[in-house]
Amino acid sequence: MATAQPGLWKRHEIFEKNSIILLIGALIVVSIGGLVEIAPLFYLKSTVETVEGVRPYTPLELAGRNIYIREGCYLCHSQMVRPMRDEIERYGHFSLAAESMYDHPFQWGSKRTGPDLARVGGKYSDQWHREHLIEPRAVVPASIMPAYAFLDRPLDTEAIAEDLKANRAVGVPYSDEMIAQAQADLTAQRDPDGPGAAGLQRRYPGATIRDFGGGRTRATEIDALIAYLQVLGTMVDFKIYEDKKNLR
Repeated sequence: MATAQPGLWKRHEIFEKNSIILLIGALIVVSIGGLVEIAPLFYLKSTVETVEGVRPYTPLELAGRNIYIREGCYLCHSQMVRPMRDEIERYGHFSLAAESMYDHPFQWGSKRTGPDLARVGGKYSDQWHREHLIEPRAVVPASIMPAYAFLDRPLDTEAIAEDLKANRAVGVPYSDEMIAQAQADLTAQRDPDGPGAAGLQRRYPGATIRDFGGGRTRATEIDALIAYLQVLGTMVDFKIYEDKKNLR
């Protein structure tokens, strides 16, 4: 069996016997590696590729997202499809960074007690979501999700403009007009025949306007939560990516 050359061992001996020198050497190597990876980022305007269709959440969707976070839904449901075959076959196209560019904080999650929700938008009807939230086992007998029947209560809309302002402060491109019309847009999204529908569509292209299974007389927390769930994964047309893939 070949043995190490004595000269090579002697070269390493100084590091093996002097922990301080070994520590300094390790710090130098890690620092060089870190600079090589981090320094180029300072010269990039953005590390997130712009994707057509991604827009800020409407006031109603944002209110629903706040409820989603408040109730701890992210503790059991992730919102990130990893680029692995089993996940793509179950949930759809893997997640793009641009899909969460307006999420503060993002909802990628770290575990899945329930299924991933990154592509749940449009998968089920509004009524299905309503019944599932009120009594999960009525539609999924094996579900261990707690019931959220108490969400069928009036939605507090007083602070919605302030929510948009807070999100703008961290980079979400809400305009002054969007903030000024926040409460009106929240009402308009639930009334497709109302006078505010056209303005909402202009400010939030592609936004879905319907009552989300509830009445039009009052907005409830469950309406807002369903509006948020129904928009997840719907802003990007993934057929474009599939067509490009097929052309290769």
